[in-house]
Formats: sequence, structure tokens, C-alpha cells
Amino acid sequence: MVAGKTFYRFQLSTLFFLLQYKENNRFGGKVSTLAPDRTRYLRVPPQQNGGFSGALAAPACLQGGHTVMRKLHHIGLFIALVCLATGVARAQSFRVQCPTSTVTHPVAANNNAEPAYAGPTYTGTSGFPVAPAHVNGAIKCQQISGGDGFATMGDGTQTYMFSFGPLSGLADIANGQPGTEFPSVFNTVYSGTPLLPGDPATTGLPAFTYNGAVGLVPDGDNGGAINGHVDARPIEDVGVMNGNIPAPLMAIDEDDEFFLTLTNVGMIMRPDLFEQHTVHFHGYPNASAFYDGVPDASVAINIGGSFTYYYLAPDAGTYFWHCHITPPEHLQMGMVGQLYVRPRQNRVPIGGSLYNALVAQQTDPRTACNSAADILCSNPVPAVVPVSNGRAATGNYAYNDGDGSTHYDVEYPIQIHGFDPNFHFVGMTFNPEGFTDMKDKYFLLNGRSYPDTVQSGPLETNSTDGANHFSQPLPSIINIPAGGKALLRISDLDVTEYQTLASLGIPMHVIALNAKLLRDQAGINLAYDSNSITLAGGESLDVILDATNYTAPNTFYLYTPNLDHLSNDAENFGGLMTEVHVCTSVDPLTKVGVGCN
Repeated sequence: MVAGKTFYRFQLSTLFFLLQYKENNRFGGKVSTLAPDRTRYLRVPPQQNGGFSGALAAPACLQGGHTVMRKLHHIGLFIALVCLATGVARAQSFRVQCPTSTVTHPVAANNNAEPAYAGPTYTGTSGFPVAPAHVNGAIKCQQISGGDGFATMGDGTQTYMFSFGPLSGLADIANGQPGTEFPSVFNTVYSGTPLLPGDPATTGLPAFTYNGAVGLVPDGDNGGAINGHVDARPIEDVGVMNGNIPAPLMAIDEDDEFFLTLTNVGMIMRPDLFEQHTVHFHGYPNASAFYDGVPDASVAINIGGSFTYYYLAPDAGTYFWHCHITPPEHLQMGMVGQLYVRPRQNRVPIGGSLYNALVAQQTDPRTACNSAADILCSNPVPAVVPVSNGRAATGNYAYNDGDGSTHYDVEYPIQIHGFDPNFHFVGMTFNPEGFTDMKDKYFLLNGRSYPDTVQSGPLETNSTDGANHFSQPLPSIINIPAGGKALLRISDLDVTEYQTLASLGIPMHVIALNAKLLRDQAGINLAYDSNSITLAGGESLDVILDATNYTAPNTFYLYTPNLDHLSNDAENFGGLMTEVHVCTSVDPLTKVGVGCN
């Protein structure tokens, strides 16, 4: 039975019981609030006048020597409570949302792949066209859980987390890829043996291949339609204690519509906390505060409830996201993840002019970048028309540069974070958390400290439910094809520290800061080379490592020069360090290199 309906019936049955008890209580008709060992002495007579239903029409009667009148406000109270129960029931039901078509993407068959760019979608000034000349982008969906879990640090310590976990795209996330899916994949109903706690780690890779929405089932009340109706059991089986650090990776393309469902499964290790959760896209150009995840201006999701956020993708760049309930606590405890938006320039046909495509897009008032009129313009046309600007046959671009200057062969999301082990320990043991004493001692790249950063594949942690979970699915090794380029999408979600990363051997070519291309209003390229970058919490950088003059095999290091951050819990060697491999070839999807060492 659906969780919402079950909860609704439970609320109503409880409500009727309390109201009947009120009618039959010999002590003035009031429900006792005494402790259980004292309430057993209450004397309740047999039901009179049909309980509550009879009370609606019954005259006054004697109870405990007092005359009690059935007043109209009792009826009003009942109606109000029924309405409240209905509202709570609806708020507490699990559900997902992934439409196959929308007003801006009207043809369902075209929304399961990114169409080639042929021109701007909209060039008018009043109202969206019924049939736009060019429909760009597609629809993408993802489901995540809000709960708790454990992660294993570089010295073997298991650390408790408040965390997000995957409830769709499970196989892709376990393989280090984004869990964002097209409707044809997301809306696939699972078939086979029941999903198990810990999946996909329990079933194992590569046997586990399911990427659809966990719990999705046909709606029997609507002819078996796939409309977001779910079975709560597999959601709880997979979502509980299945937290990831970093949180599930998200990736969309410019002009996409993105439907993100957050389901709050509760925190098993802290049953005393009725924690709400939200999703806040940090620095993201949201059109409405309603979907911004800041509870003051948005909504917060209770335990047992789901909420679907809706986003457009107007600006390419590297962003990140986190829970915005008590941010210092929830960020420190691990509720942080990364998001990036790929540029529409990637969809220009091979050989097509990148410059002409960028100029054409300026006629769309929603994305136009007029430096003379808009000082916040973030993606102007290059100052000089490039001599060669055809779309490359391989690789992609980080931004709509118009000149190919942000081209890369393989991309890597790199999230910097830090854990204070004492804060996490007291967070698990029901003790007051010391916010003023918060001090990170585990320093993480994609949730891992060295030497785990140079281990391929997902890391498993055995949790208190007895099952293994892929707690840290995103690898930190960087493989670059010889003569090629790697894009590092670096974000820092650290709560207490500034972080520095250095690359000795392969210079860092910094092309963007905080999802903004480094280009001035005149269109002049401001990208620069460096051997180190420094980030504060809440910042992102896009960096290209260029292996044009390097041969395979070769190994370099990406590490922090802050020596106290090269440790695990202030002891041993570890912290912010990973390896950069120059390989003969690298698969751009799986990141697996050949001839690396």
C-alpha cells in the first residue's frame, strides 16, 4: 500500500479513537495526558450513543456526575483535524516526477537525447511560441534520498554522516558517473529479484545495471500509468543508511529542464532527530526562490515525504549543492554534492562555427550577453573573430567560448571537503555538537583521503545495517590521454578551512571562477596559468591540465602544499593528494586509461 494512503488511514483511525475516548471519558470528557502506568486506572464505561457519530445528534447526558454538552466547536475541531490529517498525509507521501514532455519540450520522442544545435529557441519579446523553430535541450530527472550513513577515511576509521544517497541512476553513480537520466531511463520500472539493502554494492558490479527510479511502479488506480506512483518498501530498503560523500553527482546541459526529487528517508542512527532536508544549488541562477532550497523562502521536506524541484539550465559552469537546513552542521556532516552544466556549444555539429553559434544565441533575450547594457554579462562574444573555430570531432567544451579555448578531452569533478572527527562522533552519540571548536582533521578529494584517492572504483563501507554500501563512489585519479587535455571541475565545500591544490609538472590553466568564464566585458580572454589554486568554502574553479607535450606513461601529483592538510586525523600521510596519469588513451565516459603506468 502507498505510504501516503497508509499514513492517512492511520491518522484518521487515531483521530476517531481519540474523539471516542473523549466522549466516553468519565473525567469530564478530557483525554488523559498521564504517564502510561497511571492511565490504566481510568474507568471508561461502555460506548454510549454510538460514540462520536452518535454524539453529533445526541442530547446532553451525565458523565461522572457532570452534565456535558456536545458543543458545535467539537464538530468544528473534528473537521479541522480531518483537514490537517489530510494535509499531513499528502505531505508525507513518497512520489517521483519525470514528465516525458512539457510546454518547452513538447515532443516526448525528442526528449531522450540532446538534439544538435541549429539556432536559438526563442527570439521574441512577448510570450513563448506555441511551436518554436528550434527546440534545444531535453528533459532530465534524478531522485535522491536524505538520511544518514557511514564513510571510511584513509586511515580506516568509519565516520558517521548526515548524507544524501542515490535513488536513481544507481549503476551510473557506482561507476563514477552522474546519476542524471533521460525520462526513458528514469521511468523504467525495476524487474527482477527485489532490490536489497546496500544495493548496488550488495548485488555488485557489473551485475547491477539498473538506473531507473527506485520504487517506481504502475499506478493501478489510473490504468497502470507510469506517473510517479511508488512503492515505499524498495525506497526504504535502498535509501536507508545509503549515504554518499560526495552526494550523488548531477550533470545537465544548457536548455534542459531538470526534475530533481528529494525523498527524506530519515536518519536511523539518530531517531531522536526529526530532521528536515532541502536541496540548495549554490550560486545557481534559479528563476524562483520556491525551488532554491532555503527553507525561509522555499520548502523543507519532512521524514516520509518527497518533493520535486524544478530547474532550467540557462548558464554553463561548475556549481555545487547542499542541504540548507542548519548549513554549518549539515555541510560538516556531509550533505554536499557537485553539479555541472554543459554548454550548448557541445551540440554544434562537427565542423560548424562555434563563433557563429554564439553570435546566433545572442538573439535569444533569455541568454543574450550584451556587455554594454548588462554589467553582469558572463559570457560575451570573443573580442576578435577567431581564424579557426570549427567544432572539434572529439572532446567537448567547458563554456560557450566561441573560439574553442575551453576544449578538453576528458572531465573530472573534484570536490574538496573536510571532516572534523570529533564533531561527527558527538553527532552520532546524542551529545551537544561543538560548533565553535569545529576543526577539520580529515581532508577529502571526492570523499577520499590519500591513499584511497589513488584507488579506482567505488569504496565500500560496512554500515550498522550489516550491509556494505558504496559510500564513496567517485574516484579521484586523473587520467589524461597523451597530447590531450583534462578539465578539472573543482569545488570547495569545506566549512572551516581554505584549501590549496598544486600541480607540479603539468601547469594549471584556469579558465573560469564560480561558474563564470574568465573573459572581460570586451570579450578579452583572462584565463591564466598557475601551479596552484586556492579556494574558500563555497567557491569553484574550472582548470585545464594540458598534456600536449607529454608522453605516456607518466605520473604527476595533485596535492596541497599546506602540510597540515597532508594527514589523516593529524597523523600519518594522507589528506589532499592524488595522482595525475598521462596515458596512451583514456575512455572519456568511464575515465579508464590504457598505458598509464
